[in-house]
Amino acid sequence: MISKYELIVYWSDEDSSYIVEVPELPGCMADGSSYQDAVGNAERVIQEWLETAHELGRPIPEPKGRLMYA
Repeated sequence: MISKYELIVYWSDEDSSYIVEVPELPGCMADGSSYQDAVGNAERVIQEWLETAHELGRPIPEPKGRLMYA
């Protein structure tokens, strides 16, 4: 499943991997050894984040698209 949440992807020298942050979902982030791996991992983590929020009865933010600060 491809989500509509904004992804911020960058290389981390410290971690020697690509990092993906999902600003609209607090604490939601992933990493990977390649850009494609990182984005794929982020899609999986987004799905898990949404499932967990649903199970706990927490609000799920609607995707806003491009954020102004990104």
